[in-house]
Amino acid sequence: MIKQTLFTGWHFMRWLRLIVGVFIGIQAITMHLPMSGFIAAFFLFQAATNTGCCGTTSCSAPTIKVNPTKIEEIQYEEIK
Repeated sequence: MIKQTLFTGWHFMRWLRLIVGVFIGIQAITMHLPMSGFIAAFFLFQAATNTGCCGTTSCSAPTIKVNPTKIEEIQYEEIK
């Protein structure tokens, strides 16, 4: 499970989080800024676990799988 999360699903935002985390991490080490180190660790954690703002699916729209072969009968109710 962890191996699959680390090596699959690399999209633009995940690469961006990784690059930002590495950049801020290098700056934190060279300038001796511990707060920047925590921010870098946060971005690197997000890149490694493929999480977004608040969690794995909290910032994205849910995907709806549509089965085109299944046709449901629509029932109408007449209101007088």
